Amino acid sequence: MSHHKLEANNLHFIYPDGHKAINGLNFKIHHGESVGIIGANGAGKSTLLLLLMGVLLPSDGEIIVGDIPLTKKTLSMIRQRMGMVFQNPDDQLFMSTVYDDVAFAPRNYGLDEKEVAKRVTDALDMVGIQHLKDRAPFKLSGGEKRAAAIATVLSTQPDILIMDEPTASLDPKSRRKVMRILESFDHTKIITSHDLDMVYELCKRTIVIKNGEIVADGATTEILLNEELMNKCGLELPPTIQSCPVCGISKKA
Repeated sequence: MSHHKLEANNLHFIYPDGHKAINGLNFKIHHGESVGIIGANGAGKSTLLLLLMGVLLPSDGEIIVGDIPLTKKTLSMIRQRMGMVFQNPDDQLFMSTVYDDVAFAPRNYGLDEKEVAKRVTDALDMVGIQHLKDRAPFKLSGGEKRAAAIATVLSTQPDILIMDEPTASLDPKSRRKVMRILESFDHTKIITSHDLDMVYELCKRTIVIKNGEIVADGATTEILLNEELMNKCGLELPPTIQSCPVCGISKKA
């Protein structure tokens, strides 16, 4: 399924103030992969996601989704294949009800109302918030908003799901629920996060970015256990595998 493939070739991006946020990135993500993108604050993670979704266009290099280069002309087609959940759910929820928010994209694609209703129902069922369909988004809890934001993307039936800090600011129960939702998505997933425990559990592959460049790309179980690499990139080992501060015994043991 080539349309599930995502590729970046010699990708660069420079902001108008001259800041070089992305500096020559090269990677390929294939169908069914679950990939974590990690790095310290300012490493370029969020800029990369905006480039992948076409919110920003590269200063140089190219992004290819399936076999189609991402350009202004192909953007609409590509956004039907990729869906992005932003870090702040309030950036995606703007209608008067959860139902209308989840229905917004399918309606915008010109689908008939019967198909729209089916997609909304399926998306709400996937994230377990069918009972919230008539609620106003601004009255939801943080975890409920996150689930609703994910549903707005799932209703487009994307081949590739991109998520920016999906567990940020969630309580433990809501965090676990979001992780179960992501686990259930069978297609390609790209996740940026400082929640390295989540990355360790959900992503088989991890890309580490520092100063807009890739410094490591490989198996998550190897990269996140590489203390020297993590320190070099301003990161720490995932808390669940760090040594106990009391007894000093490594949890990974």
